Amino acid sequence: MKPLLLLIITGTTIGAYAQTDRSHIRQGNGKFKEGRYQDAEIDYRKALEEDPQSFRADYNLGNALYKQKQYDAATLKYEALTKNEKDRQNLDRYFYNLGNAYYENKKYQESVEAYKNALRNNPRDMDAKHNLQLAMRKVEESRQEQRQQQSQEREQGQEQEKQEQEKQQQGQQQQEEEKQQQEEQEQEQEQGQEQAQRPEQMKGQISREDAERILQALENEEKNVMKRVQEQKQHRQKVPLGKNW
Repeated sequence: MKPLLLLIITGTTIGAYAQTDRSHIRQGNGKFKEGRYQDAEIDYRKALEEDPQSFRADYNLGNALYKQKQYDAATLKYEALTKNEKDRQNLDRYFYNLGNAYYENKKYQESVEAYKNALRNNPRDMDAKHNLQLAMRKVEESRQEQRQQQSQEREQGQEQEKQEQEKQQQGQQQQEEEKQQQEEQEQEQEQGQEQAQRPEQMKGQISREDAERILQALENEEKNVMKRVQEQKQHRQKVPLGKNW
């Protein structure tokens, strides 16, 4: 996949500049090509001290900051150049590199708008079209990731809610079981107290069968007594009476 391309102004002139700042810019460009971006930054800043209106020095300073991954500082440089009414002929370059800075800073929606502005000023810029596609793809990926994250958060929230409900149900069930156990214990205690208050009564209780046997024995005994009484009466009647004296 074709990477982002940074546009550097090295030969063409952008606006008027003095002889002294041109020397600093030339030295800075040489160091920039060698990859000595911090040294190039120093030369570009010296050029701006000589001529604060040097668009070329200001733009290349932004490029040196970009190469040092100081994307916020580079963005400020490019944004300022896009708003400068004195130099409108190089807006496509400014917006193009502004889009790059936004892209590297993961501000993909902003980079899309910057590339679109670059194409408005130069519709034939194929590099801008390519980078615009990359940025738009990143925007869509970010949206998909955001939707996935929101979906995961909803699922996690639902799972957490389910766990809370189950936990609450378990707590209620446990409370009911404890209450039932407590009631059973209280009932057992009451029964124990009642038995302790009437032990003799509990001991004197007999079964129904035992009671019936006792009654039958009493009835039999009563019949035997009556029979003996009758026999005694009959015996007395048969004995002769004695004479009176």
